[in-house]
Amino acid sequence: MNTYIAILRGINVSGKNIIKMDALKDLFVNSAYKNVQTYIQSGNIIFGTDIYQNYIIEENIRTSIAHQFGFDVPVIVLKADELKRIINDNPFLKDENIETQYLHVTFLSDIPDHEKIDRLRDGEYGSDKFVYLEQTIYLYCPGGYGKTKLTNTMLESKLKVNATTRNWKTVNELLKMAENLINT
Repeated sequence: MNTYIAILRGINVSGKNIIKMDALKDLFVNSAYKNVQTYIQSGNIIFGTDIYQNYIIEENIRTSIAHQFGFDVPVIVLKADELKRIINDNPFLKDENIETQYLHVTFLSDIPDHEKIDRLRDGEYGSDKFVYLEQTIYLYCPGGYGKTKLTNTMLESKLKVNATTRNWKTVNELLKMAENLINT
């Protein structure tokens, strides 16, 4: 069985797309996923399954949520080893002056067109910085994520892909939970 992390975009934000974590966990269990765990209210689920294709799992979860809760939610699914690679590849960690509480990771649903990435790189973002690698954007927002121009909405608009962002602490906690699940 493989261990996966599902990251949902846009639930329990500003009173919209409300899903209680117990109900979300039940949805996963009823969809035959194993060892289901949730982390905080923003839609992070760790689980096991014998399905090997991320896109099949993503579609299954998205469809199940739409059917049960009545709204469409973008879903990004990562294998535990993919999340570990994303964490290890964070280029900002090479800079000893970086304060990790200002690090974030934006997960992209697809690989964006390179021209769109180039246009994004040409933008002005003050002290905020980003690095794009594959389906990931690493963010450093020393003024706080709440003040950055590099929001999910802006990235989705510019890159024409779904995106969802997690802070560095959450990303690391998700990996820790996934590794604990693997080792049980």
